[in-house]
Amino acid sequence: MSVHIAVNCDPAPFRINVKLLHRRTLWLLQQNKVANHSVSVLLVDDKEISWLNSNYRDKTGPTNVLSFSFDDGGDPLSVVESIGIKELGDIIISVETASREADNLKTSLHDRLTWLITHGLLHLLGYDHERSEKEANEMWALENQLIKQLHNSRSNQMTQLAINVDHVATVRNARGVNEPDPVAAAAICELAGASGIVVHLREDRRHINDRDIHLLRETIKTRMNLEMGANKKIVEIALALKPDMVTLVPEKRQELTTEGGLNVTGQKKKLAKTINQMNKAGIPVSLFIDPEAKQVKAAQAIGATYVELHTGRYCDAENEIIQEKEYQLITSAAEEAYQMGLRVNAGHGLDYQNTAKIAALDTIEELSIGHAIIARAVFVGLDQAVREMGQIVRDASMTF
Repeated sequence: MSVHIAVNCDPAPFRINVKLLHRRTLWLLQQNKVANHSVSVLLVDDKEISWLNSNYRDKTGPTNVLSFSFDDGGDPLSVVESIGIKELGDIIISVETASREADNLKTSLHDRLTWLITHGLLHLLGYDHERSEKEANEMWALENQLIKQLHNSRSNQMTQLAINVDHVATVRNARGVNEPDPVAAAAICELAGASGIVVHLREDRRHINDRDIHLLRETIKTRMNLEMGANKKIVEIALALKPDMVTLVPEKRQELTTEGGLNVTGQKKKLAKTINQMNKAGIPVSLFIDPEAKQVKAAQAIGATYVELHTGRYCDAENEIIQEKEYQLITSAAEEAYQMGLRVNAGHGLDYQNTAKIAALDTIEELSIGHAIIARAVFVGLDQAVREMGQIVRDASMTF
């Protein structure tokens, strides 16, 4: 079995993850029982596919995908005896057209490219939707079945929703009183369907305090995720508390909220030491990082179990073009982390408008959301605010 993927266009605007497409194409060959065959995938621009479309199909303009069987007109699974290789042929895709289609369908570029590879492969295997309506329906049904199976093979559970209750503590502390209580808020969130509770114990205790984390540790029924800086005193507290997991985040006293991801590449030694301490105590560690390949690789190298991808730039994007660029960065980073064996979470700035696209990424296990839900709760109540966000996440997780 051999898959050859070549990029014959400027990949910079698209951040094409060739390794991901290679893995998915191998899977498609296996599912179609042609694992001992080879196929080539060529990614081009609109100009090149327009030329091919004109010269080989007598049609003008670009199209999304073209397939050229090695034995055009004969048996699509023919064996080339002279070189002893079973060759299916070539699948040629315009990345520019695929990108436009992905935008219109509100899906990721890589998911659209996967669908086009699936479509092209079925053509190489002898399917042709242009021959009859019956065959078109059969081909469409098979494409959808393969995409669904691919989705299920990579993620057997929906994206989960963890609620950060720090902002409840912020409101409480503003008046120096006992209400609202983040411990009570956590219980309501769990009853409304949250899969976990997130709290950030800062050095200055500006919101969550020591009393909160100890009560939460005893009362949380789902999972407690303790966000923290790699500070010696906070590490000691975490080791004694034994939360279900720890997320290491950068921490600056002057910031209103966490402003960006950890620079893992610049502090490997310090972070590795903390990870080692937590691992010995049986506490899995997540690193809160920007969606960058170098940070993903560094996190894997120093022994993290999870990465949590910082979605702030995506959420704060000034226009749709910038937001899409940031979304593709998150998609690529999530796929890369997944391929390395890291478990992937995401969060920061997610709200009721921008969460769905991130929740639909099947490489992401859990989203951490706080401010938007607490803000919504002011108007509709905490129970309903959590349920509304949970529905958004569930609906998005069921799409591919």
